[in-house]
Amino acid sequence: MKWLVYFIFIILYIMVTFFGLGPVLMADGSSQERFITFVVVVIIYIVITFFLLLWRKKVNKKK
Repeated sequence: MKWLVYFIFIILYIMVTFFGLGPVLMADGSSQERFITFVVVVIIYIVITFFLLLWRKKVNKKK
């Protein structure tokens, strides 16, 4: 069960990196658009990490 959750989080990180940082690095938009996209991507990373840490804490409590 643990490996499945870790796999899901790895896939989430890869997807956010590909679809989030890709446009930030290669977009034709203005610097402001790229910066806003970067901030949104960082917030998404923080949210995903928060849920991963929350899940790990919950799983470790059960032991």
